[in-house]
Amino acid sequence: MSTPHDRIALVTGAGSGIGRATAIALVVDGWRVVFSGRRLDPLREAIASCGDPWGDIAQRALAAPADVSNPDAVAMLFDFVRARFGRLDLLFNNAGIFTPGVPLEDLGIDQWRAAVDINLTGAFLCTQQAFRLMKTQSPRGGRIVNNGSISAHAPRPNSVAYTATKHAMTGLTKSSALDGRAFDIAVGQIDIGNAATELTAGIGAGVPQADGSIRAEARMDVRHAAETVVRMANLPLDVNVLFTTIMATRMPFVGRG
Repeated sequence: MSTPHDRIALVTGAGSGIGRATAIALVVDGWRVVFSGRRLDPLREAIASCGDPWGDIAQRALAAPADVSNPDAVAMLFDFVRARFGRLDLLFNNAGIFTPGVPLEDLGIDQWRAAVDINLTGAFLCTQQAFRLMKTQSPRGGRIVNNGSISAHAPRPNSVAYTATKHAMTGLTKSSALDGRAFDIAVGQIDIGNAATELTAGIGAGVPQADGSIRAEARMDVRHAAETVVRMANLPLDVNVLFTTIMATRMPFVGRG
């Protein structure tokens, strides 16, 4: 069993899906975790589902609502972390949205901008604030893990905005990993394929494929993705997993068709 400790983690998009599963897994692993997302009630529900493994859940899991696309909201979120804990050891940039699966020419500019603002700009704003804190705290440094997705490698049909932001996330990961080296900031990316969450429920029923067909795809338990983030988080800062892919074995990603 893990031992509780005083390392601090911030998880965005922690009210549902991969973010929720990861934030809970970190609490169970002994971390102090700030659950962040746009709505307070899902964050509270996620915290309640942790149970109380160490007998001090109110000190180990805190809800901090924030819209990561808003620079002022992100600054306030990190001010809260700094005031409450004085440091940050792990940022999991997980917040993200999908856009409707429509032909590229039918995607509205507001839908495009929303995807860019949340999926990409939100991750940049949080990374920027994390750098500022991690560079100046003592001991110096920390780890940032970005949720890249399988879409950072290959698109689904009619997914231009989501795919573009996830490809851009790879550039953000590489650039910030380089810029963080001198300050003991390790930055890596996890690319997750078909984790079973409410957002991927339709995949089991059938989704469009590159050949125009509709086929059901295999999914995996979301806890495996969460546990992979925890393993990355627990590495010493002189070790970095720059990129890792975890996916349902039978999903149609590797190969043609």
